[in-house]
Amino acid sequence: MIMRIDLHCHSKYSLDNSFEPELLIKQAIKLNLDGVCFTEHDSLEASWPVTEIKVPEGFYVFRGLEISTDKGHLLVYGLKDDSWNTWYMNSYPDAQAVIKKVRLMGGVCAPAHPFRPCDSFAGELLRMDNFDAVETHNGRDSPDMNRKALGTSRILGLPSIGGSDCHHKWQVGRAYTLFKNPVYTSEALADEIRKGNCQGEMGKILN
Repeated sequence: MIMRIDLHCHSKYSLDNSFEPELLIKQAIKLNLDGVCFTEHDSLEASWPVTEIKVPEGFYVFRGLEISTDKGHLLVYGLKDDSWNTWYMNSYPDAQAVIKKVRLMGGVCAPAHPFRPCDSFAGELLRMDNFDAVETHNGRDSPDMNRKALGTSRILGLPSIGGSDCHHKWQVGRAYTLFKNPVYTSEALADEIRKGNCQGEMGKILN
């Protein structure tokens, strides 16, 4: 069973927008996605309230996070809490140190929007060898940025993932990740990314 999951979603718990998570989920269901992953900024525990939201059977809500490091933004999946963070929020910790710690805790790491003009790893990608995947399809990036990310993922031999990077209703589902096998837990989601049983895709726009 193939699943389509938007792996990069922000709600009001990222503290940079007022997007209600219930509305985000409702829009994803309207788009016939199988799930969404809340990746609030710098904190896994910030998204804890979404676990209380009731969703239809067959739709899944996951939680990851997007960490602001000194090299760029990093998407992380598969962690259970914020014990990774010994640097404090928004202090832009050393990317290599964060990745090492996340992986030791069983999580996986992928550079977010890697060729965006700001907050991206860009040229650092080819100098680092400890990513688990690359976000190759970002719903807020230009086609050229996404093409560069996809090309780099192939050079590095890393799995491709996608997400809308939504902060508003109309951005949900603009990109997502196609999973070749069903995933029902955050741990399983991280494991499938690690194994490369996934690929980024661009979605449709629905207002």
